[in-house]
Amino acid sequence: MSSLRATFTLSFAAVAAAVTVLVGFLSYDAAARLVRVDQQTVFAGVVQDLRGEVREQALEPEDFAQSDPGHAGALDKIVRPSRTDVQVLGPGGAVVDRGHPPLPVAAVDRQAADASAAGTLAEHKEVEVGGNWYRVATVALGDGRGAVQVAQEFSDTEDLLNELQQRTVLLVAAVVIASGLFGWWLARRITRRLVRLAGAAEDVARTGRLGIQVPVAGYDEVARLGRSFDRMLGRLAQSEEDQRRLVQDAGHELRTPLTSLRTNISMLRRIDELPPAAREELVADLALESRELTDLVNELVALAAGRSDTEPVRRVDLGEVAEDVAVVARRRSGRDIVVRVSGDVGVDGRPTALQRAVSNLVENAVKFDRGGAAAIEVVVVGGVGGGDVRVEVLDRGPGLAEGDLERVFDRFYRAADARSLPGSGLGLSIVREVAVGHGGAPFARRRDGGGVVIGFTVGGEGREGAGGGG
Repeated sequence: MSSLRATFTLSFAAVAAAVTVLVGFLSYDAAARLVRVDQQTVFAGVVQDLRGEVREQALEPEDFAQSDPGHAGALDKIVRPSRTDVQVLGPGGAVVDRGHPPLPVAAVDRQAADASAAGTLAEHKEVEVGGNWYRVATVALGDGRGAVQVAQEFSDTEDLLNELQQRTVLLVAAVVIASGLFGWWLARRITRRLVRLAGAAEDVARTGRLGIQVPVAGYDEVARLGRSFDRMLGRLAQSEEDQRRLVQDAGHELRTPLTSLRTNISMLRRIDELPPAAREELVADLALESRELTDLVNELVALAAGRSDTEPVRRVDLGEVAEDVAVVARRRSGRDIVVRVSGDVGVDGRPTALQRAVSNLVENAVKFDRGGAAAIEVVVVGGVGGGDVRVEVLDRGPGLAEGDLERVFDRFYRAADARSLPGSGLGLSIVREVAVGHGGAPFARRRDGGGVVIGFTVGGEGREGAGGGG
């Protein structure tokens, strides 16, 4: 998780650094261009005004003298507002009034001083004077009377821009550091819940305990992950508890037939000493116990498979399923079994599981309705309770006590009247598993005139619980 925090921090700092560097570079470049262009524009305006002055008037070098502090010469109104350095040249380029600092006089400057046309211009873009750099322009007075040199220092501007550049770099560095710290804080805040979730997962892996409480807060994706993980642990814990109970209950139920088998097998050693009637009874008992053990194992396997059944879901007509079950039950038991179907009884489900649930209900009715006088009824009704399909089996057996109605679908539960009869106590439990797995619920109630009605719903929200009415 620390690597995730580092990734968040570095990513945030990198993005912030890239944006800050880009903005800083563009800002500095724009400011530098603006300052340089502004200075060049001011200097060009001064030179242009000076050329206009000398063309309009026949001015002498003395008219531009700056040695007199109170002199209000022709250059004052042009030069002073722009803070430009001035040096006046006489004929031949001789220095009449030295500038501050003194400006170098090149050959082109002397030629301008001797030029006959007023306003003749000689320019120097970069001239070093006393370690500083200047722009210099020489404007001829005309008729060889001399010239005026105008200079503008730009090295101080470059120093200012360099200082601005340094400050920009420092600001960028400060922003990058601040963004890194903020990114670390933000990454820690974002990953804090992930750290707790990872800790919970590690605790589960280390201890094997599924009852660990997962801390969940908020409604974002991390919170959804936490809730999903918590629900997953809850289901795993419930599944583990169900498996534990199943093993315990199965072990308890298996002891009875196994004990009886061991007793009978021990009697086989003395079978020659037993009378014929006892032999027949022993063999019959062995066959019965082995059959009961086989049925119990089959029921346990079916129940353990439960909802993990990989059979694909498809459209199933429960009316046809009931008819097929009735045909098999009539052949095995010789009982009269009537099937009544009404409404749309098609559902989306697993055919084998649904057929087993209906078959368990019919076998249960055949086992308890031992009189055989009345037919066993299988009723399949569609469109019940907002679209549910109801399957119910009606018999005229001894019925169930009120307390048994609530527990008849529990695993291995057998009513007092049924404990002497064959069976594993898992048939109706499988009915409940199938019903719940198909979005329904089982139900059981007494039947008017004697007997019971036991069944289940499929395809709805399972609004009816055990003991629900018809």
